[in-house]
Amino acid sequence: MQRYLIKDILLVNEGKIIPTDVLIEGERFEKIAPHIQVKNPVTEINGAGKYMLPGVIDDQVHFREPGYTHKATIYTESRAAVAGGVTSYMEMPNTYPPAVTLELLQQKYEIAARHSLANYSFYLGAANHHLEEIVRLNAHRQEICGLKIFMGSSTGELLVDDIPTLEQIFASCELPIATHCEDESLIRQRLQMAKTQKGEALTAADHPWIRNEEVCLRSSSFAVSLAKRYGTRLHILHLTTAEEMQLFTADIPLAEKQITAEVCVHHLHFTADAYPRLGNLIKCNPAIKAAHHRDALWQALLEGRIDVIATDHAPHTWEEKQQPYLQAPAGLPLVQHGLLLMLEYYQQGTISLEKIVEKMCHHPAICFQVRERGFVREGYFADAVIVDMKTSTPVNKDQLLYKCKWSPFESHVFPASITHTFVSGHLAYADGKFNETRMGQRLLFNR
Repeated sequence: MQRYLIKDILLVNEGKIIPTDVLIEGERFEKIAPHIQVKNPVTEINGAGKYMLPGVIDDQVHFREPGYTHKATIYTESRAAVAGGVTSYMEMPNTYPPAVTLELLQQKYEIAARHSLANYSFYLGAANHHLEEIVRLNAHRQEICGLKIFMGSSTGELLVDDIPTLEQIFASCELPIATHCEDESLIRQRLQMAKTQKGEALTAADHPWIRNEEVCLRSSSFAVSLAKRYGTRLHILHLTTAEEMQLFTADIPLAEKQITAEVCVHHLHFTADAYPRLGNLIKCNPAIKAAHHRDALWQALLEGRIDVIATDHAPHTWEEKQQPYLQAPAGLPLVQHGLLLMLEYYQQGTISLEKIVEKMCHHPAICFQVRERGFVREGYFADAVIVDMKTSTPVNKDQLLYKCKWSPFESHVFPASITHTFVSGHLAYADGKFNETRMGQRLLFNR
């Protein structure tokens, strides 16, 4: 059994930063205390001057497998995740075929068991004509992270725009429902208006006008009304507008909230001012919007109305992104750099380390009731990341682990680095090198 002793580390956990030693035995945290002494064999890691955080749990990623493996695979993107301090992820159903049945979902779990370096779970996708799958899903509440509903911004089976169907889903689903909230009918109206006005001259800078505040608020307000009507556990993904912040509260302990909210790192960082420079590279749904929306997201995050920080990692090939605005797909690769970006905001004084850990590690575990992960606690699975605030991480193509091999952060230098990542006690990444002798584990849930 492999044992690791991390000496003299600064542990960021449960609202505190404490100097300590951490002993990992097998898959678990065995002991957390100063001056731990153990008999050999043990691999000792000098943590002096560095910080240990619980492994990040990213509740929203797109790893594209099966069906779109020219963009990404579970293998490539999980490696990028681990190098970025993400030890567990929850992946979306808009693969091909879309994961709208438990049988199709199981195929993704089988791929991950063979190829995912990080721990994993997969959402079942809701569809207008698969209500029977919701009943079947309820029997797997301890094994599947949740149900994903695209209430706009999708196509085919995954676009759920039938109101009676949505009502039935909210009334019958016993797992968390995660929603993409944009009003599809309004998007189509505004897109047609934009085409009439500009035709082929449309660019990514028009994206936040087409997918404006009303598009988001109309859909998210409807989702909240359904959740309140049926007592549904609702988690609204990637919020982008100041107007939507009125829908959420900081007055209830997170474990008691029935309606929770997520923000993504790119919406906390980029604004509409970046479209002239980055264009389609930051085209995403919901759209990156004006600076006052970003400011409102930060305020709500720090106040506790927004509960979780995620990435919505969504890679496309460079060639796909070079197409004209209307043809270029939405989404950008982020999972390798999401934590590093938040650490940069810590160094700028915008957010504390304790708050980063709360929003990226503790709160996803609480929101989804993840079993024995998300905290550095004796007896919990040893998911952890060691970061060095004194060394930097330049972003260049040679160091990008995404299969698509591009990033909106190319040429940027993050003022911190990730030195070690433990996944269920396995040292999966250390000093730029991977150990792929063990894969990650399937997440389980206390429901």
